[in-house]
Amino acid sequence: MEQKDFFAEATESQRYKITEVIGKGSYGIVASEKVAIKKITNVFDHVSDATRILREIKLLRLLRHPDIVEIKHIMLPPSMHDFKDIYVVFELMETDLHQVIKANDDLTPEHHQFFLYQMLRGLKYIHSAKVFHRDLKPKNILANSDCKLKICDFGLARPAFNDMPQTVFWTDYVATRWYRAPELCGSFFTKYTPAIDIWSIGCIFAEILLGKPLFPGRNVVHQLELITDLLGTPAQEVIAKVRNEKARRFLLNMRKKPGTSFEAYFPKADKGALKLLRRLLAFDPAERPTSEEALADPYFHGLSQPSREPSAQPVSKLAFEFERRKLNVDEVRDLIYRETLEYHPQMLADYMAGGRRQPNFVYPSAVDNFKRQFAHLEAGGRGQDKHLGQATSLPRERVRDFQSEAAKYMSRGAHHMSGVVGATAYGAAPAYSNSVDMEDASKAIEMLGSSVEKMSVMDAANGYPTTTA
Repeated sequence: MEQKDFFAEATESQRYKITEVIGKGSYGIVASEKVAIKKITNVFDHVSDATRILREIKLLRLLRHPDIVEIKHIMLPPSMHDFKDIYVVFELMETDLHQVIKANDDLTPEHHQFFLYQMLRGLKYIHSAKVFHRDLKPKNILANSDCKLKICDFGLARPAFNDMPQTVFWTDYVATRWYRAPELCGSFFTKYTPAIDIWSIGCIFAEILLGKPLFPGRNVVHQLELITDLLGTPAQEVIAKVRNEKARRFLLNMRKKPGTSFEAYFPKADKGALKLLRRLLAFDPAERPTSEEALADPYFHGLSQPSREPSAQPVSKLAFEFERRKLNVDEVRDLIYRETLEYHPQMLADYMAGGRRQPNFVYPSAVDNFKRQFAHLEAGGRGQDKHLGQATSLPRERVRDFQSEAAKYMSRGAHHMSGVVGATAYGAAPAYSNSVDMEDASKAIEMLGSSVEKMSVMDAANGYPTTTA
């Protein structure tokens, strides 16, 4: 090993200096200067959480695209066998789409178009890799003041292999209800498609147009009621496709609704935007366009160019073999350590050459230094009282040159990526009660079947209301 390579690793602790803590999310704390460092503590207290973290860092390494956040570095743990914390380095993004929507009641048609274009372009890349995101929502779309968006938070994402049992694929599906496709609200099918992500993008786009959530359901039954209020009662041939008998009966017994005119519901929206929105929000998933088809919609005339909308190679089955079995703590720790080594080439070479043995000498780690810096800031050090993650206004002067802005970003290579995993780290959690209204949950279960039970309980645990009040 060359001397310069060793000292490149040895100075890792001087490579970053933490200046402030900018937020806490479900799975970590984020600090920032020119990069954002996500501190994830006690990773292995729960194997399910550790597996989610493993899945996310692996997917973000494999999915390199301008509209997806990039992990720039992962700190080397002091020991491969008993480490507890992980420090993941991202390029800093300023805010998330949830905050942008809150702060801007005068977004222009150019904003609308450019936002949707970037989300669909990123989703095309994800789906072409045979991955479902499964948790798209405004807080999982990071944003900068130059209107650049990046998809983040792949903790619920899954590679979709044809031979993977659907029971494995959907067992832990508990994504935010407001952006959940109707077929998932009612457990309509035993097999699902990337159309679930297309529905979520449609809900996000509608929220951009409205300035508020489109379907803020209190439970899955109320969610379906809101959806059918806008779209109308689904046709008989659509209901006939529903495999879940209770869900099918629920839809058949629903009072007939004509639906609401999109032009009336979104009075200020561009007509082309509404035509595409209708397609994205088709009740029948078979009628929704793919992300590639949506990018070819006339709404994006002059902006969309297939040569700037790359596809990915499908992710390897071997890379996600761990999804097919139940991991124990030691196994998931080994897999996370192995993933960390992807950002430390010399250590990876030693690890591969020596099998699973510890390297011949101890490589220096920045983790202890970072622990001290985080502890200082969280105890009241500089930056403690600064409340970042506030709603961020977009500069009005940027509107006139959106086309050049789009061209600039689309012409960049895949190495021009940024973001912070988990947009929830930038904003406060919704001010909703975490309690579960069991009577209301029982009503949903009775109407739609027991498969909605876990979703209802998890909705409440994640801070979304489940009461009928």
